[in-house]
This record gives sequence, structure tokens and C-alpha cells, in this order.
Amino acid sequence: MWVFVIGDLFIFGAYFVIFMIARSEHRDAFLAAQQHLNLDAGLVNTLVLLTSSWCVALAVNAARVGDHRRATNLTLLGGLCGVVFIAIKAYEWISEIQGDQTITSSDFFMYYYMLTGVHLFHVALGLVILGVVVANLRNSELRRVSIVESGAIYWHLVDLLWVVIFALIYVMR
Repeated sequence: MWVFVIGDLFIFGAYFVIFMIARSEHRDAFLAAQQHLNLDAGLVNTLVLLTSSWCVALAVNAARVGDHRRATNLTLLGGLCGVVFIAIKAYEWISEIQGDQTITSSDFFMYYYMLTGVHLFHVALGLVILGVVVANLRNSELRRVSIVESGAIYWHLVDLLWVVIFALIYVMR
């Protein structure tokens, strides 16, 4: 899992550098396009993912002390937050597209949809991984804390990436 996480961090790091270079070359255009984003939706999504990571961290602690029922419930709650994140992002994308802010409308929105889309894929994959964690926690013969920890590592990566995306896309002016 750590190799995968480090590889993803390297790839996203390259995306972030490319975005920042493009932003510095077209600062006024990026600032004008950025004004169309829904900062509130981005902030709520940030809080949703932070809450999700907190739940998953608590699930790891519960699994470590053998409270598998609590670990399962907290993992499910973390996953539910992931589903809420996807719903908010879908609402946001639909709103942008209805406002004629598409992937072809500007370089900023090309990067916006690419970065948030690749991240959204990671959220969906994270939900699958959390599903594996829940299945592991529910099966007393296969139950291993290392599976819960590995799932949490990936989920925290998803959260960390979003915090950087939020800062770069929504907040940085």
C-alpha cells in the first residue's frame, strides 16, 4: 500500500506543479475562471473528507483493541462521507457545466475537471477499499488489523490530496 501511496503522491505532485506553472503563466485568466467556482461546496467537501478520515482513524483504533463492531460502523460512516463527497462534487460539476464552464471553456477548467476527476476516481476506489475493510472486519476468520490499517492509509491519501486540490483550485488567488 505504501508503494502505491508514494507513487500516487509523486504523480499528483507532478499534476500540481504543472497546474501551478500554467497558473503563473495565465494568472489573470485563471483568476477570472476561478471566480465561477462554488467555494462553499469546496469547503463543505473538505470538511466531509476530514470527517471521513477522522472516522476511519477511529476505526483503526477500534480494530486494534478488538472492537470490530465499532470499527465496522466507523468505517461505514467514513464511506458514507465519501458518498456525500461524490454527491456534492456531482452537484458542483453539474452547476459548472450548466453555467457553460466546461473542460473546453478555459485552461483553468481543463485543469479543474482533470484534477477533481482523477481525485474523484480515487475516492471511488477508496470506497471499494473501505468495502473490503468492512468485509474483512465482518469475517472473524479473515479479520486482520493490517487490512484496516492499509485501507486507512489509502483513505488518508485521498483526504490529503483533496486538501491540496482545495487549496490550489479554490483558495489560492
